[in-house]
Amino acid sequence: METPQLRYPRRILLAVTGLTPQVVTETLYALRHRGDEVLPTEIHLLSTAEGIERARLTLLSDEPGWFHRLRRDYALPAMRFDESCLHVLEDGAGRTLTDIRTESDNIAAADTITDWIRHLTADDTSQLHVSLAGGRKSMGFYAGYALSLYGRPQDRLSHVLVMPPYESHPDFFYPTPTSRIIYTAGADSRPLDTKAAAVTLADIPFVRLRRSLPKTLLKGRTRFSQVVEAAQSSLTQPKLTIDLEHRSIQAGGVGLTLAPTQLAFLAWFARRRLAQAPALVCPPDGVPEPGYASAYLAEYMKIIGAMGDGDRTHERLRQGMDKAFFEQTKSKLHRRIDDVLGHTAGPYLIGHDGARPRRFGLTLPPEAIRFGRIED
Repeated sequence: METPQLRYPRRILLAVTGLTPQVVTETLYALRHRGDEVLPTEIHLLSTAEGIERARLTLLSDEPGWFHRLRRDYALPAMRFDESCLHVLEDGAGRTLTDIRTESDNIAAADTITDWIRHLTADDTSQLHVSLAGGRKSMGFYAGYALSLYGRPQDRLSHVLVMPPYESHPDFFYPTPTSRIIYTAGADSRPLDTKAAAVTLADIPFVRLRRSLPKTLLKGRTRFSQVVEAAQSSLTQPKLTIDLEHRSIQAGGVGLTLAPTQLAFLAWFARRRLAQAPALVCPPDGVPEPGYASAYLAEYMKIIGAMGDGDRTHERLRQGMDKAFFEQTKSKLHRRIDDVLGHTAGPYLIGHDGARPRRFGLTLPPEAIRFGRIED
């Protein structure tokens, strides 16, 4: 079920177009019937070099300037849509794409579209509306898929529908308020009145997977295939690999490094889980646990090695592991894992059973835990 329409001060329309820039004006025309509150406050267009040039000449020029005409004809509110909003797809080397025909072109287009949708969904106060109507089929697929990966409850996906023979007609941009005659192509060319055209908008429901993505994929440029892999990993059974030698773990397919103190803490609880040992109570105030310290230091020394500088940690735990060390180390470990994995962090945290006193342990099944080298 789609989220009810809310008013967002920043509303963005992103159109992925090919050689038919009129997708923009057709979509705006269809949206105007739903009220000003759904009309975008800014528009962005992604296309090949040829598509961008057509959009510039037909939509934003002084003549014919169909975007400006539409706004005048229907008294639409101001929207930010100028040449800075036209974005050319580029290949992996930063060269502009003139078409999308090869595998490398497809990969580059997918990465660029994904990155724009990630970028345009980063502002919580904004709403993103993605139009699938233009461009090659692969471009529409990538745009819809990327919105599924990054989309929030307020975002929308649509396809504008234009009745034939107006659909894809090079001289049709929207139903005009007064008669305007254009002609069909071919030997049997016939006149058409653009006033009589019907244009509607079809909303497309989509699954929102944003909450399943690691936080690292919500920031900075990321490849389409990498985001898909992360989303897929979140849907599979959690798995934890602990690589003491390289001071890193792989959780649900996502790799991250840990400080030795945090890694030793996690490794200690992972060993206990593998041995199916009972959960542990946090040491009470003023009663340090020598057994905890011994088991923890055994993991810590494996990480830093015999030549490592562990004197301060040994001194800190000389009387045993106290409540402050237990809670602070657990908190730092959780914060690090949560920063990277976000909503998928749960299975890899040191949880408790909720009873009093609380008993802490990993809840992953033992068969999901492995110690060893993490392969690239």
